Amino acid sequence: MSQVQKRRLGRGLAALIGDDTTEEAVVQDIRSLRHVPIELLYANPNNPRKRFAEEDLETLANSLRTRGLLQPLVVRPRPEGGFEIVAGERRWRASQRAGLHELPVLVRELDDKATLEIALIENIQRADLNPLEEARAYRQLMEQYGHTQQELADAVGKSRSHIANTIRLLTLPEETLEKIADGRLSPGHARTLIVAAEPENLANQIIDHKLTVRQAEELARNVANGSKSTLPHQKDADTKAFEKKLTESLGLTVTIKHKDKVGGQVVIAYKTLDQFDEIVKKLGVEPR
Repeated sequence: MSQVQKRRLGRGLAALIGDDTTEEAVVQDIRSLRHVPIELLYANPNNPRKRFAEEDLETLANSLRTRGLLQPLVVRPRPEGGFEIVAGERRWRASQRAGLHELPVLVRELDDKATLEIALIENIQRADLNPLEEARAYRQLMEQYGHTQQELADAVGKSRSHIANTIRLLTLPEETLEKIADGRLSPGHARTLIVAAEPENLANQIIDHKLTVRQAEELARNVANGSKSTLPHQKDADTKAFEKKLTESLGLTVTIKHKDKVGGQVVIAYKTLDQFDEIVKKLGVEPR
């Protein structure tokens, strides 16, 4: 990939999506800024982002009804007329809900490759993609446009191992991928499934027992090692109830950690020295 392409994928993204504040870029934005009827704007079918949370759209729509759309969309002309959205589909969807009739846009002449690159990087920088959308966009850029993992890592500001592990999520069963896409499994949980012999079974246990990522990692190790006790130790109802009573009594978070038949720990968390002094007093210990 040429140095010009790397600059476009990296810091040059600001110029392409209208975030560059240099004098030259501002002049260019003014020249390309238009107000376009909303019915002339169309979603990009290759946008990496496929899911838009209803609650987020409604929140943004409420804001747009009051303030209007302040940040222009980035679009490119369509051969059949109108404009295809390169960056800003979520704002376009929310604007439709808000009843806006015209939207500000920055018009750019972009090919399919540049459009996908910009959409991917803009979404990643704004944390808008779920792990599967991110993985599929990486794979498309590699397979269709010849990018290497290292080139993608440099472009989006991630490590090469992050790119590799994200793409590897696509090797999981379809049922597991659906759980990742709808948020039942976090990216951290998903990574524990990549090398598992039965990832779907492991995924169900993680969800059913509401395991943390650390507990999911422990479960995956136990399964791989053939351990009889595959699930991490779960607190019983009595322990949880007692934790709650102690927390309410002290006004501080109390955690009870059993260690099977060899004792355990009672942990009292404090945030300030005043809280620490209060714990000491309740224990009947005189400060030195």
